[in-house]
Amino acid sequence: MSLKTLDQSLEILQYFTKETPSWGVRELAKEMGISHSIVYRILASFEKYGFLSQDPISKKYELGLRFLEYGQMVKDKMRLSELVYPVMKRLANVVEESIFLTWLDKSDGVTVEIAESTQRIKYDVSLGTRTPLYVGASCKVIMAYLPQDRQQEIIEQGLRPFTKNTILDKATLISDLADIKSKGWCYTVGEYSDAVFGLGVPLFNRQNEIIASLTISGPEYRVQEIDFDFALKNLLKEAKEIQSFLNHFSNHYK
Repeated sequence: MSLKTLDQSLEILQYFTKETPSWGVRELAKEMGISHSIVYRILASFEKYGFLSQDPISKKYELGLRFLEYGQMVKDKMRLSELVYPVMKRLANVVEESIFLTWLDKSDGVTVEIAESTQRIKYDVSLGTRTPLYVGASCKVIMAYLPQDRQQEIIEQGLRPFTKNTILDKATLISDLADIKSKGWCYTVGEYSDAVFGLGVPLFNRQNEIIASLTISGPEYRVQEIDFDFALKNLLKEAKEIQSFLNHFSNHYK
């Protein structure tokens, strides 16, 4: 396999997202601007090894179970379920909202663990959800601690609206990030999803580099019911415990 083919193969996988989980050969080739025969060969190879599966009726391809296997391997290595989840669940029970652990991955934040609220109505996000760093509390609190040149790179890649509250003005976003870093936490309402609030704090590796965030999130209409100081106090308390875990196992989090 040539380096160009490898690059194309990995690029193809990035098109399988939560918004577009399945693709036909020709529509994907058109979207990427490359030959459909090349796309077909790559998709067929991924299917052969279990990374993709093809719907027998629509003939479209979607992610295969191999990714679930690898995802569980990564999760086991990070020991999230064993050590972090109980802390998150305790926080969820105290504040009565869902708790999210979001991991930095290049220009995105990825949801890697969730402790759901016991409330009947709650903010629903799937594990593996990928979100740009410039939107929402869980991601913006990560972006705020990145070097300024890295922030600029992300901004220059383009800002697109998710809701009417998404910040699209570059200067406003930079100012907002500086304010978040100064406070040590981020609070947003309706930036990524309509009528959803988030309160997030940063998590670091042993070298004090930003790697993740811990966030309380729920429906906007319950904001008035929440004691903000109480929620932030408990969020910071449990984040400190998770931070001690990250420091101890720093070789996994570089």
